[in-house]
Amino acid sequence: MKIRLVSIFVDDQEKAVRFYTDVLGFTKKRDFPVGGARWIALVSPEGPDELELVLEPNSHPAASAYQAALLKDGIPCTAFESTDIHAEVKRLKDRGVTFTIEPRPAGEVIIAVFSDTCGNLIQIYQTKT
Repeated sequence: MKIRLVSIFVDDQEKAVRFYTDVLGFTKKRDFPVGGARWIALVSPEGPDELELVLEPNSHPAASAYQAALLKDGIPCTAFESTDIHAEVKRLKDRGVTFTIEPRPAGEVIIAVFSDTCGNLIQIYQTKT
C-alpha cells in the first residue's frame, strides 16, 4: 500500500487552481468534470509525478465545517516540504502570499504557515540539518 493522492477541500476550485499553479508553482495533471464539480489533480515539479494533490470542493456540509474549524483554530490542513524554507517564504511573499506563522524552529524542523486564499492554512517545513 502506498500514498498516491492527497485531497484538500477548497471553497472555489478555479481560484484554487490559479493559486496552486500560478503562485505555488504546481502543475495541473488532471482536470475533468465529475458530477457538478471537477477532479483537479496537481503535482509538484520537485516531487514524484505519481503523488497528486487533489483540490476537492467543500460543498458537502461536513467538508465545509471541517475546513472552517481548522482555519478558525489556526490548524494547517496539510504540509509541504521545502529544502530552503527562508528562500521559499521570500519567494511566496514576493507573490503576495500571506503568512500567519513566520519561519520558526519546531522540534527537528523549521515551519512556516500561510493562507492558500481558498479557506485553508498550509504549513511548509524544512528538516534541520
